[in-house]
Amino acid sequence: MTELRVHNFSISLDGYGAGPRQGVDDPLGVGGEQLHEWIFAPDAPEVDRRFADRGAEDVRATIIGRNMFGPVRGPWDTAAEWRGWWGEDPPFHHDVFVLTHQPRDPLPMAGGTTFHFVTDGIESALDRARAAADGAHVRLGGGVHTVQQYLRAGLVDELHVVVVPVLLGAGERLFDGLGGALDGWTCVEFAPSASVAHVRLRRTRPRGL
Repeated sequence: MTELRVHNFSISLDGYGAGPRQGVDDPLGVGGEQLHEWIFAPDAPEVDRRFADRGAEDVRATIIGRNMFGPVRGPWDTAAEWRGWWGEDPPFHHDVFVLTHQPRDPLPMAGGTTFHFVTDGIESALDRARAAADGAHVRLGGGVHTVQQYLRAGLVDELHVVVVPVLLGAGERLFDGLGGALDGWTCVEFAPSASVAHVRLRRTRPRGL
């Protein structure tokens, strides 16, 4: 069964998934790049490599928010069309569905990635992503607001949070304001490494209850 999974979502000790003042120069907010250093470390321990690799296993579609795609706001500027943070060969290599209020034609990139811009809500994006995944799983990327929307709707099946031992002090907290959306979850794996702590949570309560 196709599941919607959040993989390798890094948060600070004080709960922030992004730092303050996100923009072109600081796409993850000021200090936010510290949250992801573990995944790029050349000497990463085996447990970190295992979780990083698992984030791509049997995943054939991804959903992201517009903020994760880029800093552009309002209508898309066709004269200076933003093509994402990742260059001409993004790391996804499958269909990516971008939540937005502004329509835009699909954007095919090198390596098999195509960005599709979805204007009719999170459920529509998930339906399209499931169809594209064709029986495999769908990965839910950032940012914080996007993950929160799907959690509130009860649509996430698995949530892998990486707790990084830094303090950001401000930004966007992953678990703020979720209320009952956090009911019915249990920790199925806790795996600390020398640099971070991996917490894998699964929904134990059926959707809609």
